[in-house]
Amino acid sequence: MPVKDDYLVDTLADMGLVTTEDVAQARAEVESGEFTDQGVIDRLLATQIIGAAHVTQAKAIQFGMETVDLTGLTLKDDALQVLPRHIANKYKCVPVHYGDGTLIVAVTDPSDLDTMDSLRHVLKVDNLEFRVATEEQVEQVIAKHYATAEESVAGMIQDMTEGEIDLGFDTGEKLEDDQEGEEADAPLIKLVNTIIADAYKMRGSDIHIEPLEKRLRVRYRIDGCLQEVNSPPKKLQNAILSRLKIQAAMSIAEKRIPQDGRIQLEISGKPIDLRVNSLPTVHGESICMRILDKSGLKLGLTELGFLTDDQQTFERLIGLPDGILLVTGPTGSGKTTTLYSCLNYINRPDRKIITVEDPVEYVLAGINQVQVSEVIGLTFAHALRAMLRQAPNVVMLGEIRDLETATIAINASLTGHLVFSTLHTNDAPGAVQRLVDIGIKPFLVASASRAFMAQRLVRRICKKCIGPSIPTEAELKTLGLDANLPGANYSKGMGCENCNKTGHRGRFGVFEVFVVDDSVRKLIFEKVSGVQLRARAREMGMRSLREDGARKVVAGMTTADEVIKATTADAKGGH
Repeated sequence: MPVKDDYLVDTLADMGLVTTEDVAQARAEVESGEFTDQGVIDRLLATQIIGAAHVTQAKAIQFGMETVDLTGLTLKDDALQVLPRHIANKYKCVPVHYGDGTLIVAVTDPSDLDTMDSLRHVLKVDNLEFRVATEEQVEQVIAKHYATAEESVAGMIQDMTEGEIDLGFDTGEKLEDDQEGEEADAPLIKLVNTIIADAYKMRGSDIHIEPLEKRLRVRYRIDGCLQEVNSPPKKLQNAILSRLKIQAAMSIAEKRIPQDGRIQLEISGKPIDLRVNSLPTVHGESICMRILDKSGLKLGLTELGFLTDDQQTFERLIGLPDGILLVTGPTGSGKTTTLYSCLNYINRPDRKIITVEDPVEYVLAGINQVQVSEVIGLTFAHALRAMLRQAPNVVMLGEIRDLETATIAINASLTGHLVFSTLHTNDAPGAVQRLVDIGIKPFLVASASRAFMAQRLVRRICKKCIGPSIPTEAELKTLGLDANLPGANYSKGMGCENCNKTGHRGRFGVFEVFVVDDSVRKLIFEKVSGVQLRARAREMGMRSLREDGARKVVAGMTTADEVIKATTADAKGGH
């Protein structure tokens, strides 16, 4: 727990905002290890015992400063001129009032004396006074009053549509490195870069630019849900698509066939990769860009969403010396991230780990990663055969797609290698039938398999605006829960700036772990149906996806409707 929490807790207690019991409960929750990224103050906020305004008030009292409420604040031009945007952004401060040579500035952290000293130095005013405001309010004021036409997507679109379109580059050839700097100020280039930067800042995983009959639609996928944003007019369509294709080293002359490319750039000092795909449609080329941010990749098993018992089981499985472990689920269910987390967990200097992927999404330190290239004949099967001659301990295969790939993976697992891979099936027991359907003999599946795990992603409740909320009677019935369940922490996000008013921020997994033991191997060898396998898995204690999701609803991690949506296919097998 941060040291400063102690002082804040004492101040909040003196103000009568928290009780000894509140503090003891929050401290116990922190020390339990379940909330690794939170302190006592964070838990008091999360459980809504106190609000952000209370913390701000307590901080102000500690340092003998006044608080200020910025709700509805309208800044005058003279105040904006005295404290320009770059200073407001750098120091997270806003001018509250300016007159008679005195400037009142709202800051978020009264303990940050360096910031206040810097402001006294850079602001050319006779007298400078400070007040304390919540971080959320300061950010809202900055966004409201300092966004200029040049710096916002909407403003840039408006500017560009009022006159002639300046492309800023020659659409007939790729930009040279030395041209890039000269033309970085071209309006179109700024617009495209701003669209990408905005998606990244909003935690988007994908950017979809889709030509429709009468308009050009831009959407970001945030926490698995598509959100439409300010879209440029139809007349900018060709210019925007050409710019993106040039950046991705794709041919702008070819518009009849799909193309793949890659864009590498920096946003806020962080290197970002974008995997770009173009698809010809009747109204023009549709472009999808997958944002790959290595710094945002969380590779801990806890971050995946495992509860303690499932995590212990999973840690035991991935620590085995050989066999195959398959992660199943539809596209976009987080299978690749789970596999990366497995590799990161077992990555040690005494182990050689090789992966075969298409494409390599994230570069992992200490791991040999192979990029499949069909063009040069480096297929999954070819790469897999070659990598086995490198004598690896652990092999990760991006996806089992056909009999050849499956055969090599199975044989590798039977010859002393630990193999991780993915399959597209609805549930964990269904992976057995899928392997048999591909052409693998049942006795090989039985011998090689160690476990199958199905997963789905659900949205996490925003920690900044979480509040109590009992699911509806229908939702409780669907999940097999009770409104009065002892110890239940039914919650939902109320919507705040932190989560873009959605009530959700981030995602985690719900899991179905099917461990293969001797009794299961006997059933696989006997070629029993998927229904019988699932029945045996249930007898062994396997929780369905929906049941695991229900546990996380009770724990206050997600909402009932999120689990129900993600586990629709699991409705029959859950209970």
